[in-house]
Amino acid sequence: MLKERARSIAYWVCFTDLTLTTGAFFIAWWVRSDLGPRLAPGIFPTQLHSLSRYLGLLPLVLIIWAALLLGREAYTSRRTVALHEEVWQVIQVVAMGTLLLAACGWLLRLDFVSRPFLILFALLDLCFLLAEKIALRLLARRVRRRGYNYRSVLIVGINPRSEEVARLIADHPHWGLRLLGFVAPNGDYPEVFAELPVLGTADQLPQILMREVVDEVLFVLSRRQLEEFEESFLLCSELGIHARVALYFPHMKARVVLEELEGIPLLTFTTTPAAPFPLFLKQLTDLFVAIVGLVVLSPLFLLIALAVKLSSKGPILFRQVRCGVNGRRFTLLKFRTMVVDADKHLDEVAELNVVDGPAFKAPNDPRVTPLGRFLRRFSFDELPQLINVLAGQMALVGPRPPIPDEVELYERWQLRRLSMKPGITGLWQVSGRADLEDFSAWIALDLAYIDNWSLWIDVKILAKTIPAVLFARGAV
Repeated sequence: MLKERARSIAYWVCFTDLTLTTGAFFIAWWVRSDLGPRLAPGIFPTQLHSLSRYLGLLPLVLIIWAALLLGREAYTSRRTVALHEEVWQVIQVVAMGTLLLAACGWLLRLDFVSRPFLILFALLDLCFLLAEKIALRLLARRVRRRGYNYRSVLIVGINPRSEEVARLIADHPHWGLRLLGFVAPNGDYPEVFAELPVLGTADQLPQILMREVVDEVLFVLSRRQLEEFEESFLLCSELGIHARVALYFPHMKARVVLEELEGIPLLTFTTTPAAPFPLFLKQLTDLFVAIVGLVVLSPLFLLIALAVKLSSKGPILFRQVRCGVNGRRFTLLKFRTMVVDADKHLDEVAELNVVDGPAFKAPNDPRVTPLGRFLRRFSFDELPQLINVLAGQMALVGPRPPIPDEVELYERWQLRRLSMKPGITGLWQVSGRADLEDFSAWIALDLAYIDNWSLWIDVKILAKTIPAVLFARGAV
């Protein structure tokens, strides 16, 4: 019954979303075509084409919006989803929908579609949908405070993680989850745990489920206890009760993602970013900037290449094998800043290394040519790595790619810096660049970037990279 009610509510929310989108469409046309020319003729000097012509665009709008909303799982349970996540989801849907609508208008040669109309429509639709989501949350909280629209939850497991889960549920009453108590593993058990009653053991679960009104059973167990509760999983399935598993790994800090392989459920533990759409935007931005950069900076490339060729003997580009994602080898490109075969003389300058770990930095490296010092000072030597970005081997922002010999000396926890695509610039570069002489601090900054990654962090790092390069802070 509760599942059917949830589906019914989801259908109504979907219908409301599309209704609001339709309303935004009509209001945007009215503002742009009628109200705008009368109130602000300087901004909207002319009227739009007739409404009857724009009506032919509305089915396309509804198809695009419905596909995006359903594709973003906008109608699954939102009980435990934070408001800012739902807001970001709505922004993504409206932004992507508007871009697709504009692209369709261009491909189908719909010349009557006005760009100001599209902008007005997007802004109005965003406001309407956000207002709806906030109103629904406020309404749901009010209803749940009165004892309606809740789900009864039984927690199976007596351990620190199950106590933490119970506390989280108790601290978020707006989720609409009502805790009945705990079920302990077989054996002795306390009468009360985490200020809630312990209703029995695993063997007594059938009687508990028949006696109590239970909507969901949340299994919070260690991996060793799963076999003991196998019959409990089957029982929940037979009774049509939702069974959820929160595996308890005391030392596991990774984020858990549920995936599927041809119908086989996979529980994935990952510490790397798992946001498909933002990661797609990151890849798209990398590709766009690499193409534009290579085209716009081509005169500078030619000038630097000529200067390198005339200033010292040797190739223009320096090629070196580096480690990319999860240790994949690739050839990194740089403008040559050292004498030929400089890597063969590394032992001769080893005492100049200022880094206390498996990395090499020497402020006064005698192998660097005079022109090379200038190129390094302003990071011009890094420009050919835009080719690596275009090839998909690197990103604009990320941990710097190490050489294989350095990686062999890494401690196990340091290897996680290879779990994300390496970048031309990164968090440690804008935090002092070569001034950081503690290798562990480099690693800590790279791991902090991976753990907290977002598009906004990339934007901030890119913005900080510009003054760091212009003023040559920490360059060697």
